[in-house]
Amino acid sequence: MIKANSFGIVLAVFGVVLFSAKAIMVKLAYAYQIDAVSLLLLRMLFSLPVYISIAYYSRNKGPREIKLTDYFWLVFFGFIGYYLASYFDFEGLRYIKAGLERIVLFVYPTLVLLLARVFFKTKITKVQVFAILLTYLGVLTAFSGELDLSSNNLFLGVGLIFMSAFTYAMYLVGSGWLIPKFGVVRFTSYAMIVSTFCVLVHYFKSHGMDFLGYPKEVYYLGGIMAILSTIIPSFMVSKSIEIIGSSNFSIIASIGPISTIFLAYIFLGERLTINQLIGTIIVIMGVLLVSKKKK
Repeated sequence: MIKANSFGIVLAVFGVVLFSAKAIMVKLAYAYQIDAVSLLLLRMLFSLPVYISIAYYSRNKGPREIKLTDYFWLVFFGFIGYYLASYFDFEGLRYIKAGLERIVLFVYPTLVLLLARVFFKTKITKVQVFAILLTYLGVLTAFSGELDLSSNNLFLGVGLIFMSAFTYAMYLVGSGWLIPKFGVVRFTSYAMIVSTFCVLVHYFKSHGMDFLGYPKEVYYLGGIMAILSTIIPSFMVSKSIEIIGSSNFSIIASIGPISTIFLAYIFLGERLTINQLIGTIIVIMGVLLVSKKKK
Protein backbone atom coordinates (compact mmCIF):
# COMPACT_ATOMS: atom_id res chain seq x y z
CA MET A 1 0.00 0.00 0.00
CA ILE A 2 2.86 2.34 0.84
CA LYS A 3 4.56 1.56 -2.48
CA ALA A 4 1.32 2.14 -4.38
CA ASN A 5 0.83 5.47 -2.64
CA SER A 6 4.39 6.52 -3.50
CA PHE A 7 3.87 5.48 -7.11
CA GLY A 8 0.73 7.62 -7.25
CA ILE A 9 2.67 10.61 -5.91
CA VAL A 10 5.45 10.13 -8.47
CA LEU A 11 2.87 9.97 -11.27
CA ALA A 12 1.22 13.13 -9.94
CA VAL A 13 4.51 15.04 -9.85
CA PHE A 14 5.61 14.04 -13.36
CA GLY A 15 2.11 14.55 -14.76
CA VAL A 16 1.89 18.05 -13.31
CA VAL A 17 5.37 18.99 -14.55
CA LEU A 18 4.58 17.79 -18.08
CA PHE A 19 1.28 19.66 -18.06
CA SER A 20 3.15 22.77 -16.86
CA ALA A 21 5.51 22.51 -19.84
CA LYS A 22 2.49 23.40 -21.97
CA ALA A 23 2.84 27.03 -20.91
CA ILE A 24 6.38 27.15 -22.29
CA MET A 25 5.30 25.75 -25.66
CA VAL A 26 2.35 28.14 -25.80
CA LYS A 27 4.66 31.13 -25.29
CA LEU A 28 6.97 29.83 -28.01
CA ALA A 29 4.01 29.35 -30.37
CA TYR A 30 2.60 32.83 -29.67
CA ALA A 31 5.71 34.26 -31.34
CA TYR A 32 4.15 33.06 -34.64
CA GLN A 33 0.99 35.15 -34.18
CA ILE A 34 -1.42 32.31 -33.44
CA ASP A 35 -4.43 32.81 -31.17
CA ALA A 36 -5.35 30.70 -28.16
CA VAL A 37 -8.27 28.78 -29.70
CA SER A 38 -6.25 27.82 -32.78
CA LEU A 39 -3.36 26.60 -30.67
CA LEU A 40 -5.73 24.65 -28.45
CA LEU A 41 -7.24 23.09 -31.58
CA LEU A 42 -3.85 21.90 -32.89
CA ARG A 43 -2.98 20.45 -29.50
CA MET A 44 -6.20 18.46 -29.38
CA LEU A 45 -6.19 17.38 -33.04
CA PHE A 46 -2.73 15.86 -32.74
CA SER A 47 -3.88 14.05 -29.60
CA LEU A 48 -7.22 12.82 -30.97
CA PRO A 49 -6.01 9.77 -33.01
CA VAL A 50 -4.20 8.39 -29.98
CA TYR A 51 -7.21 8.76 -27.70
CA ILE A 52 -9.59 7.24 -30.27
CA SER A 53 -7.27 4.25 -30.74
CA ILE A 54 -6.87 3.71 -27.00
CA ALA A 55 -10.61 4.11 -26.42
CA TYR A 56 -11.34 1.50 -29.12
CA TYR A 57 -8.89 -1.13 -27.85
CA SER A 58 -9.93 -0.62 -24.22
CA ARG A 59 -13.68 -0.63 -24.88
CA ASN A 60 -14.21 -4.11 -23.39
CA LYS A 61 -11.79 -3.73 -20.52
CA GLY A 62 -12.47 -2.56 -17.00
CA PRO A 63 -15.77 -2.44 -15.09
CA ARG A 64 -18.84 -3.54 -17.01
CA GLU A 65 -21.73 -2.15 -14.94
CA ILE A 66 -21.85 1.43 -16.24
CA LYS A 67 -25.14 3.30 -16.22
CA LEU A 68 -26.35 5.71 -18.88
CA THR A 69 -26.10 8.54 -16.37
CA ASP A 70 -22.40 7.73 -15.92
CA TYR A 71 -21.84 8.52 -19.60
CA PHE A 72 -23.73 11.77 -19.16
CA TRP A 73 -21.43 12.78 -16.31
CA LEU A 74 -18.37 11.72 -18.31
CA VAL A 75 -19.40 14.05 -21.16
CA PHE A 76 -20.03 16.83 -18.66
CA PHE A 77 -16.67 16.49 -16.91
CA GLY A 78 -14.88 16.09 -20.24
CA PHE A 79 -16.48 19.36 -21.33
CA ILE A 80 -15.47 21.34 -18.26
CA GLY A 81 -12.13 19.64 -17.60
CA TYR A 82 -9.88 19.96 -20.63
CA TYR A 83 -11.96 22.39 -22.68
CA LEU A 84 -13.79 24.92 -20.50
CA ALA A 85 -11.07 25.24 -17.85
CA SER A 86 -8.42 25.73 -20.54
CA TYR A 87 -10.54 28.27 -22.39
CA PHE A 88 -11.18 30.37 -19.27
CA ASP A 89 -7.47 30.24 -18.49
CA PHE A 90 -6.40 31.42 -21.96
CA GLU A 91 -8.99 34.19 -21.99
CA GLY A 92 -8.03 35.38 -18.51
CA LEU A 93 -4.40 35.66 -19.56
CA ARG A 94 -5.43 38.34 -22.04
CA TYR A 95 -6.17 40.69 -19.13
CA ILE A 96 -3.73 39.89 -16.31
CA LYS A 97 -0.09 38.96 -15.90
CA ALA A 98 0.96 35.32 -15.79
CA GLY A 99 2.18 35.65 -12.19
CA LEU A 100 -1.22 36.79 -10.93
CA GLU A 101 -2.92 34.16 -13.08
CA ARG A 102 -0.98 31.39 -11.36
CA ILE A 103 -1.78 32.73 -7.91
CA VAL A 104 -5.53 32.87 -8.64
CA LEU A 105 -5.53 29.53 -10.45
CA PHE A 106 -4.05 27.70 -7.50
CA VAL A 107 -7.03 28.26 -5.25
CA TYR A 108 -8.36 25.06 -6.81
CA PRO A 109 -6.97 22.66 -4.15
CA THR A 110 -9.26 24.35 -1.65
CA LEU A 111 -12.16 24.14 -4.10
CA VAL A 112 -11.48 20.42 -4.63
CA LEU A 113 -11.63 19.72 -0.90
CA LEU A 114 -14.80 21.81 -0.48
CA LEU A 115 -16.56 20.20 -3.45
CA ALA A 116 -15.58 16.71 -2.28
CA ARG A 117 -16.87 17.59 1.18
CA VAL A 118 -20.20 18.92 -0.14
CA PHE A 119 -20.99 16.18 -2.68
CA PHE A 120 -19.23 13.11 -1.27
CA LYS A 121 -18.99 13.94 2.45
CA THR A 122 -15.21 13.50 2.26
CA LYS A 123 -13.48 14.38 5.48
CA ILE A 124 -10.96 17.23 5.33
CA THR A 125 -8.04 16.26 7.56
CA LYS A 126 -5.84 18.62 9.52
CA VAL A 127 -2.84 17.41 7.51
CA GLN A 128 -4.56 18.36 4.25
CA VAL A 129 -5.52 21.79 5.55
CA PHE A 130 -1.98 22.50 6.77
CA ALA A 131 -0.47 21.20 3.51
CA ILE A 132 -2.75 23.47 1.47
CA LEU A 133 -1.87 26.52 3.55
CA LEU A 134 1.81 25.67 3.19
CA THR A 135 1.65 25.24 -0.58
CA TYR A 136 -0.38 28.46 -0.93
CA LEU A 137 2.27 30.27 1.07
CA GLY A 138 4.93 28.87 -1.24
CA VAL A 139 3.07 29.92 -4.40
CA LEU A 140 2.40 33.42 -3.05
CA THR A 141 6.04 33.77 -2.02
CA ALA A 142 7.25 32.64 -5.43
CA PHE A 143 5.10 35.15 -7.27
CA SER A 144 5.21 38.07 -4.83
CA GLY A 145 6.15 41.25 -6.60
CA GLU A 146 4.48 40.21 -9.86
CA LEU A 147 1.04 41.62 -9.08
CA ASP A 148 -0.12 44.43 -11.36
CA LEU A 149 -3.10 46.26 -9.88
CA SER A 150 -3.01 49.03 -12.51
CA SER A 151 -4.83 47.01 -15.16
CA ASN A 152 -8.34 48.25 -16.00
CA ASN A 153 -9.42 44.67 -16.74
CA LEU A 154 -8.00 43.22 -13.53
CA PHE A 155 -11.31 41.99 -12.11
CA LEU A 156 -12.42 40.52 -15.44
CA GLY A 157 -9.14 38.62 -15.77
CA VAL A 158 -9.23 37.41 -12.16
CA GLY A 159 -12.84 36.32 -12.59
CA LEU A 160 -12.02 34.28 -15.69
CA ILE A 161 -9.04 32.61 -14.02
CA PHE A 162 -11.14 31.82 -10.96
CA MET A 163 -13.71 30.15 -13.24
CA SER A 164 -10.84 28.13 -14.73
CA ALA A 165 -9.83 27.03 -11.24
CA PHE A 166 -13.43 26.20 -10.31
CA THR A 167 -14.15 24.15 -13.44
CA TYR A 168 -10.84 22.27 -13.12
CA ALA A 169 -11.64 21.52 -9.47
CA MET A 170 -15.01 20.13 -10.56
CA TYR A 171 -13.24 17.94 -13.10
CA LEU A 172 -10.82 16.57 -10.51
CA VAL A 173 -13.63 15.72 -8.09
CA GLY A 174 -15.75 14.18 -10.84
CA SER A 175 -12.87 12.16 -12.24
CA GLY A 176 -12.11 10.78 -8.79
CA TRP A 177 -15.69 9.49 -8.73
CA LEU A 178 -15.91 8.20 -12.32
CA ILE A 179 -12.48 6.61 -12.79
CA PRO A 180 -13.39 3.53 -10.70
CA LYS A 181 -16.47 3.07 -12.90
CA PHE A 182 -14.72 3.33 -16.29
CA GLY A 183 -11.11 2.56 -15.47
CA VAL A 184 -8.21 4.97 -15.94
CA VAL A 185 -7.58 4.36 -19.65
CA ARG A 186 -11.19 4.45 -20.81
CA PHE A 187 -12.16 7.47 -18.72
CA THR A 188 -9.17 9.53 -19.84
CA SER A 189 -9.63 8.63 -23.51
CA TYR A 190 -13.37 9.35 -23.50
CA ALA A 191 -12.95 12.63 -21.61
CA MET A 192 -10.27 13.86 -24.00
CA ILE A 193 -12.36 12.92 -27.04
CA VAL A 194 -15.25 14.96 -25.63
CA SER A 195 -12.93 17.89 -24.99
CA THR A 196 -11.54 17.72 -28.53
CA PHE A 197 -15.05 17.78 -29.97
CA CYS A 198 -15.83 20.90 -27.90
CA VAL A 199 -12.67 22.63 -29.14
CA LEU A 200 -13.52 21.73 -32.76
CA VAL A 201 -17.02 23.21 -32.44
CA HIS A 202 -15.61 26.37 -30.88
CA TYR A 203 -12.94 26.75 -33.57
CA PHE A 204 -15.20 26.11 -36.56
CA LYS A 205 -17.76 28.55 -35.21
CA SER A 206 -15.22 31.34 -34.67
CA HIS A 207 -12.58 30.65 -37.35
CA GLY A 208 -14.20 28.55 -40.06
CA MET A 209 -12.72 25.40 -41.59
CA ASP A 210 -9.21 26.61 -42.42
CA PHE A 211 -6.52 25.47 -39.98
CA LEU A 212 -3.72 24.71 -42.43
CA GLY A 213 -2.30 28.18 -42.93
CA TYR A 214 0.02 28.45 -39.94
CA PRO A 215 3.85 28.32 -40.04
CA LYS A 216 5.32 24.84 -39.84
CA GLU A 217 6.91 25.64 -36.47
CA VAL A 218 3.44 26.00 -34.98
CA TYR A 219 2.51 22.48 -36.08
CA TYR A 220 5.77 21.10 -34.63
CA LEU A 221 5.01 22.75 -31.30
CA GLY A 222 1.42 21.53 -31.46
CA GLY A 223 2.59 17.94 -31.99
CA ILE A 224 5.12 18.11 -29.14
CA MET A 225 2.50 19.69 -26.90
CA ALA A 226 0.05 16.90 -27.77
CA ILE A 227 2.50 14.14 -26.83
CA LEU A 228 4.44 15.57 -23.89
CA SER A 229 1.88 17.93 -22.37
CA THR A 230 -1.43 16.22 -23.17
CA ILE A 231 -1.41 12.49 -23.89
CA ILE A 232 1.26 11.27 -21.46
CA PRO A 233 0.35 13.48 -18.47
CA SER A 234 -3.41 12.96 -18.90
CA PHE A 235 -3.00 9.24 -18.16
CA MET A 236 -0.48 9.93 -15.41
CA VAL A 237 -2.91 12.30 -13.69
CA SER A 238 -5.87 9.93 -13.99
CA LYS A 239 -3.88 7.00 -12.61
CA SER A 240 -2.55 9.17 -9.80
CA ILE A 241 -6.08 10.28 -8.85
CA GLU A 242 -7.14 6.62 -8.79
CA ILE A 243 -4.31 5.80 -6.35
CA ILE A 244 -4.10 8.82 -4.00
CA GLY A 245 -7.47 10.52 -4.56
CA SER A 246 -8.40 13.87 -6.07
CA SER A 247 -7.90 15.84 -2.84
CA ASN A 248 -4.29 14.79 -2.34
CA PHE A 249 -3.55 15.16 -6.04
CA SER A 250 -4.85 18.72 -6.01
CA ILE A 251 -2.38 19.60 -3.27
CA ILE A 252 0.58 17.97 -5.02
CA ALA A 253 -0.41 19.82 -8.19
CA SER A 254 0.70 23.01 -6.46
CA ILE A 255 4.15 22.28 -7.84
CA GLY A 256 2.75 23.25 -11.24
CA PRO A 257 3.53 26.99 -11.13
CA ILE A 258 6.87 26.26 -9.48
CA SER A 259 7.91 23.89 -12.24
CA THR A 260 6.82 26.52 -14.76
CA ILE A 261 9.29 28.95 -13.18
CA PHE A 262 12.23 26.64 -13.75
CA LEU A 263 11.11 25.59 -17.23
CA ALA A 264 10.76 29.24 -18.21
CA TYR A 265 14.23 29.91 -16.79
CA ILE A 266 15.72 27.05 -18.84
CA PHE A 267 13.87 27.42 -22.15
CA LEU A 268 12.78 31.07 -22.23
CA GLY A 269 15.60 32.71 -20.33
CA GLU A 270 13.28 34.27 -17.77
CA ARG A 271 14.81 35.62 -14.56
CA LEU A 272 14.92 33.39 -11.47
CA THR A 273 14.53 35.32 -8.20
CA ILE A 274 15.29 34.49 -4.59
CA ASN A 275 11.57 34.65 -3.78
CA GLN A 276 10.92 31.98 -6.39
CA LEU A 277 13.57 29.71 -4.88
CA ILE A 278 12.18 30.16 -1.36
CA GLY A 279 8.62 29.55 -2.63
CA THR A 280 9.77 26.38 -4.37
CA ILE A 281 11.18 24.98 -1.13
CA ILE A 282 7.95 25.79 0.76
CA VAL A 283 5.77 24.12 -1.89
CA ILE A 284 7.97 21.01 -1.85
CA MET A 285 7.54 20.86 1.93
CA GLY A 286 3.77 20.92 1.47
CA VAL A 287 3.91 18.12 -1.10
CA LEU A 288 6.12 16.01 1.14
CA LEU A 289 3.65 16.53 3.98
CA VAL A 290 0.86 15.02 1.85
CA SER A 291 3.05 12.06 0.88
CA LYS A 292 3.91 11.29 4.51
CA LYS A 293 2.25 8.09 5.70
CA LYS A 294 -0.64 8.61 8.10
CA LYS A 295 -0.57 6.71 11.35
